[in-house]
Amino acid sequence: MNIGIKDPTAINEEEQQTPTFEAKATWGSALRFMVVMAVLLGLVYPLATTTVGGWLFPEQSQGSLVRDADGRVIGSSLVSQTFVSDEYFIGRPSAAGNDAGGVSGSNLAPSNEALRERAQADAQAIAQREGVSVDQIPVDLITASGSGVDPHILLPAAELQVARVAQAREIDEASVTELIDQALENTGWLGSPVVNVLRLNVSLDERFPVATTTSSVIPVE
Repeated sequence: MNIGIKDPTAINEEEQQTPTFEAKATWGSALRFMVVMAVLLGLVYPLATTTVGGWLFPEQSQGSLVRDADGRVIGSSLVSQTFVSDEYFIGRPSAAGNDAGGVSGSNLAPSNEALRERAQADAQAIAQREGVSVDQIPVDLITASGSGVDPHILLPAAELQVARVAQAREIDEASVTELIDQALENTGWLGSPVVNVLRLNVSLDERFPVATTTSSVIPVE
């Protein structure tokens, strides 16, 4: 007479099959989750952020490129460049050589003798170039930035160079000062006003072209 007792052999078979089925279900869920997240985070999210970023910030999304009057790319407003001619404003020292591919600071401590010697040599060169005493030189014209490609200088550092630039271009100082005022950034309540050296020099070339082509800002190839 059957009183509802299961066959022990059937019970053992069920116990052996159940873990296998659960393992397959777990692996299947994990694989589906991985595929979904790969599509969302690897395709959908980057595509959406890139599209929205390009729409909201078209200039920044392309690298904040700076162009001359002919539309040629001559650099980025985020990266400093080396200027040595008297016709141009000169930015901060750079331990990286103003190379965007090798951004770095000198990593020298204030007590380092090499840093002191470099700062003193730069101060003497600036004082001679601008016709001022060392005490009149703003500190950002002597100290390098941590990145080595800081494109900005403070307003006093730009004002110090007005006389030299105006004389080299044979224009009045008021015209140069006007361009500085137009190039001021960060004029709000947070931080100090700064001047982007590359943009300022491009404005100088557009408004008061130099006599020779050897001094003009060189386009980026």
